[in-house]
Amino acid sequence: MNSANNPYGGNPYGATYGQASGQGNTSVTYNTSAETAAPAEAEDSAGALSSLAGFGSSDSAAGLIKDTTTAGFAADVISESRNQPVLVDFWAPWCGPCRQLTPLIESAVNAAQGTVKLVKMNIDDHPVIAGQLGIQSIPAVIAFVNGQPVDGFMGALPESKIKEFIDKVAKSAGAKSGPQAAIEEALAAAQEMQEHGEPDQAAQIYAAVLQNAPDNVTALAGLAECLFDLGELEKAREVLAQVPDKQKDDAKIRAVEARLALADQVAHLGNPAELQARLAANPDDHQARFDLAMIANALDKREEAADGLLAIMKADRTWNDDGARKQLLQFFEAWGFKDPATLNGRRKLSSLLFS
Repeated sequence: MNSANNPYGGNPYGATYGQASGQGNTSVTYNTSAETAAPAEAEDSAGALSSLAGFGSSDSAAGLIKDTTTAGFAADVISESRNQPVLVDFWAPWCGPCRQLTPLIESAVNAAQGTVKLVKMNIDDHPVIAGQLGIQSIPAVIAFVNGQPVDGFMGALPESKIKEFIDKVAKSAGAKSGPQAAIEEALAAAQEMQEHGEPDQAAQIYAAVLQNAPDNVTALAGLAECLFDLGELEKAREVLAQVPDKQKDDAKIRAVEARLALADQVAHLGNPAELQARLAANPDDHQARFDLAMIANALDKREEAADGLLAIMKADRTWNDDGARKQLLQFFEAWGFKDPATLNGRRKLSSLLFS
């Protein structure tokens, strides 16, 4: 899915650090000056979702590699390193080894596919940060993780050694990093918003994820579910239409499809008061009881809906070709395996069938 066919658009709603054990010719020792901490004071609180920007580009360098300035260092390096490790390449135009290192480190960073980012700083134009970090020779590469410099090397290295350095930094960072980590964090945030009854906010996050990962089945199912909860049933169907064939059997997708199917059924049901009157006059009017169960489910009265269908089964298991049991199983699929109504309903169903 892209911005052209996404029914929700792009966003539809509107100290001393110690000596590094680097792989290069010279390890980097960081300055203990109080000025070293200055960039961290400008740190912002950008979350993982904002770090998704640029990763959807067909030009990987656009999202993984950039130049920075003294003013931009806090955002580009300090803050961004809280999302994934950031390598800072300190260089100058007159430096021959810098020109050798640049294409190699850019290639290695692109090959790492978001495990790290690369930020380049021309020390002729922007000497302050290099001075604060005690850099005395270039090229110098320093890795930042969680706002702190953690490792580095000086001098031009072969690409194989640069790759080893990147792998080491990524491993030392601990938790998963890069665009996939940002996507997973965003999905978790969206799910939490859904659970707190904020489908509109959750939908915005799911739509943002789909701009970068259009085949993400969790985001597709989540967006469709939010649209359903907002009463946008046709848009929910449009989102489900974007699901790749190999993912159509995913449990999350099937759950939303089941909810849409139930909504279609309810649209053709009668007036609840009239159905209640029919049932009061004739307790064996199983069709009236069935329709009331469907309406109860549409009103999110899940226990009531399940009990209505179980009552039909208890009275006449063969009614409508075992239709009450079949419909109850469809409810379970729509509600989800872990839903309390599903768990309780399954216990009652088992008791009825096997008692």
